[in-house]
Amino acid sequence: MTRHFPPPNRDAVTHHMIVIEAARCWRNAKDRGQSIQPFLYRILVPYDCVMLAPVFDSLMTLCESALSRRITIGEALSLSDDEQMLIALLDGSKLCDTSINCAKDAATIFNCAIFSTRIMMSLAWGPCRWPVRASIGCRA
Repeated sequence: MTRHFPPPNRDAVTHHMIVIEAARCWRNAKDRGQSIQPFLYRILVPYDCVMLAPVFDSLMTLCESALSRRITIGEALSLSDDEQMLIALLDGSKLCDTSINCAKDAATIFNCAIFSTRIMMSLAWGPCRWPVRASIGCRA
């Protein structure tokens, strides 16, 4: 008996790769005390989505704030738990409320950052493969 699995969605794989590359770039620039957005801009140029540089900068800053610690990054093809969490939050397979144990205010702000990032990614990448309608929403 054979099993047939659908091929991975290339757009989703590419988008995940861009998010991970941006997260790693952000972490490296921050650790070196360098201006983050110019580095993000440079890595986003080949993907024609430079408008996401400030989006990723804000997202990563708010993620660290919600976690109350530094975000860990993986190496090469190995994703860290934080990178996996970030992808899951952005693609909607996990919710912030169940993925991060943080204060309500921090969760609310981070939820809004996730939602805003989804919107901006859909604007940058055309037809959205990421959930634009907030399953968790921005709570006031």
